[in-house]
Amino acid sequence: MLKHIVNLLKGEVTGRVESGFPERVLNLCAEYGVVFWDLRWESPVAFTFTLTRRDWKRLRKLSKRLDCDMTAVSWKGTPFFVGRMRHRYALWAGLGLCALLLSYGSFFIWDFEVEGNETVSRQEILRALEKYGVGFGTYGYGVNSFELRNYLLLELPELSYIAVNVRGCRAYVQVRERVPAPEIISKRDIGNTVAAKDALVTAIQPWDGEKQVLPGTMVKEGQLLISGVVQNDYAGVRYLRGMGRVYGRTWYELRCQVPLTVWEKAYTGEERVQRALLVGKNRINLYFSSSIPGDTYDKIITKDKWTLPGNIPLPVTMVTETLRGYTLKESSRSQEEAIRLADTILTARLRRSMEEGEVLSRELTCEVVGDTLLVTLSAECQEQIGRFIDTPKE
Repeated sequence: MLKHIVNLLKGEVTGRVESGFPERVLNLCAEYGVVFWDLRWESPVAFTFTLTRRDWKRLRKLSKRLDCDMTAVSWKGTPFFVGRMRHRYALWAGLGLCALLLSYGSFFIWDFEVEGNETVSRQEILRALEKYGVGFGTYGYGVNSFELRNYLLLELPELSYIAVNVRGCRAYVQVRERVPAPEIISKRDIGNTVAAKDALVTAIQPWDGEKQVLPGTMVKEGQLLISGVVQNDYAGVRYLRGMGRVYGRTWYELRCQVPLTVWEKAYTGEERVQRALLVGKNRINLYFSSSIPGDTYDKIITKDKWTLPGNIPLPVTMVTETLRGYTLKESSRSQEEAIRLADTILTARLRRSMEEGEVLSRELTCEVVGDTLLVTLSAECQEQIGRFIDTPKE
């Protein structure tokens, strides 16, 4: 493959030789080191072969003393292409202008690549960069990475490290998010741990304070579980933090109504495609009407960023907007489908109701009420029910 590319750069000529003694031409090639390939015999006195442009000219000079007829059947490669285009001055001017624009555009930033972010979104980082003056089309060599880093760390306190490196027309933004420091708890601040909800206590672990209930006790919401006020005969009254963890069994009964008749989209097959070009920050519409024909149309937008070979970005993006027409039709939903939907909704609601725990058992019951399905989730859970409350010291 590489050899074929090299031959195309040099230029290939497919020649035809006709002679009473054609083997003399082949002997001449062997004597002077003329390399050829794709030898094909047309007859006992004629054959075709391929060789480079330079060797073709050389062989024609060497074969003048032989009684043979040499003709070029075809030729291809860079020298012949350039030769055909040498008088097309407008084309060469256009190519030169394009090369000049590409060279000039390589000094500006046309693409951003953000790495290392998880909780801080890419849009937040790009907005902070643009606020500082580094955005789409910014002169790359004018970016002061040191000052930019200090500004961004103040603008985005969630980050502990950020580096902006400009290479060509792409800016590489590497960030590291800050690990939040643990909350500092002062033992001078007293408080109590109370029940966050009704539960049957299964385990109690006081860290600082005195427990007020035993495992197996049924407690109500707000009931004192771990007291921060401890009194004995030797030390008297002591005020502690009253912290700890209390685990208990809880019961939930959640309900959800799911309609059995729904309106669904039925696409009519009508489709319209609109295209536009984003050159820098300017939009050039390649269509006349920009409004959606009606409310019953879906608008799907896709963006295709143009790049050169080697993944070199260009400041041009093709925006394709596809409008698909649809009509709304009423359809019935099966009970099985309604139960699955309600199960998903109720399970998510149950997870949000528990701070820390697991589901021990669950049961779904359903009842048809008119055109809706009433689904009830009954669940028994094991979770942490303790909630700390600060108490002012008297």
